[in-house]
Amino acid sequence: MVSRRRLLETVARLTPLAGVVTLLPGAAGRTPGPTFALAPWLGPGLAASSPRARFWATAASAGADCTACHTPPKTPSRAAAHTHDPTAVTCLLCAQRCAIRSGERGRCRARENVRGELRSLVYGRPVAVHVDPIEKKPFYHFLPGAAAYSLGTTGCPLRCQFCQNWELSQAAPEDFDVPVITPAAVVDAAVTRGAPVIAFTYNEPTVFAEYVLDIASEARRRGTRTALVSCGFMNEAPLTELCGRLDAIKIDLKGFSESFYARVSGAALAPVLRSIRQVARSGVHLEIVNLVVPTLNDDDASLTALARWLLSEVGPDVPVHFTRFHPDFQLRNLPPTPVETLERARALAHDAGLRYAYVGNVPGHRWNHTYCPSCGQTVIERANFLVTRVRLRAGRCDGCNARIAGVWS
Repeated sequence: MVSRRRLLETVARLTPLAGVVTLLPGAAGRTPGPTFALAPWLGPGLAASSPRARFWATAASAGADCTACHTPPKTPSRAAAHTHDPTAVTCLLCAQRCAIRSGERGRCRARENVRGELRSLVYGRPVAVHVDPIEKKPFYHFLPGAAAYSLGTTGCPLRCQFCQNWELSQAAPEDFDVPVITPAAVVDAAVTRGAPVIAFTYNEPTVFAEYVLDIASEARRRGTRTALVSCGFMNEAPLTELCGRLDAIKIDLKGFSESFYARVSGAALAPVLRSIRQVARSGVHLEIVNLVVPTLNDDDASLTALARWLLSEVGPDVPVHFTRFHPDFQLRNLPPTPVETLERARALAHDAGLRYAYVGNVPGHRWNHTYCPSCGQTVIERANFLVTRVRLRAGRCDGCNARIAGVWS
């Protein structure tokens, strides 16, 4: 049992961490919500000074493989008749696979073609930095109670109508006047702030994959863990590299139908399912979040199908968070998700065979806690984003000695 003194000390330490995201020097706030400063339009100078991106292809490259961008033509004559723009590139980072002409940007707004070379406009330019409890990401089975040095840039390949970080995800890099911060400086800052985890979050970290990889490499060298909070809408090759350097990945499985993804997020479901399978097979710690939106993805058939797919493809031990929607961005007309709907989603997942299903964004709810699937004892108690009691010994329930899936030390 955590003593009252220890609980109060924990509250005092983490209360400043659970507030509004901290801005980098030079950014002035505006309310309500996370606040960010707008910078004057920087024009082509930003692209010219940005580093070369990875994960792209062009017909001008030596030994270029056309199948990297195109499906093989059915007849040789079609291939012979096609003329490539020598300065055009195809971005192979996310599943949008944007074809980008010189001077243009991909759908994420974070990558620009500069005379036939793709540049990352957000490398080294985080616009939001804060220290959060790891439970806020949410990770419930990865170092509970740890502080996570969290950062994000601008940009996202999706257009989710319910996005709660739209000020970042739908912004352009020029909207923020921030200094360049090297990967080593990020790790230095995390260590200085006493955060054993660096979390890539707030916008979609896929768009700054090169920065993530470099920070993760430096962090691993220095004994700091890294975690990715992602929509999972990326291609296999970049995700393979990320899995090789990250310690934990949380994927937002936003719904369980292609029509929902196309209509509400401007994306597709299949690449996300592929990413979930890939992360699960890599051995990296994985957790899943499903934001339950009234009238859009909250029917029993979809929720049951989602749970059964996770059970068959990932297994019973993957933590799944059914989180509450709050009206924001382009869906202010919908009400918050009824708590009863979240409880029903959790029950459907549990009945399908998932051992660790949670209700999220409902402070104080009993399904915020972690229970031993063997004896039913509460092994981790939470109050909001605070861990108040742990009944684990070396990753096992201290009541019945059953193994609790997760990363505990």
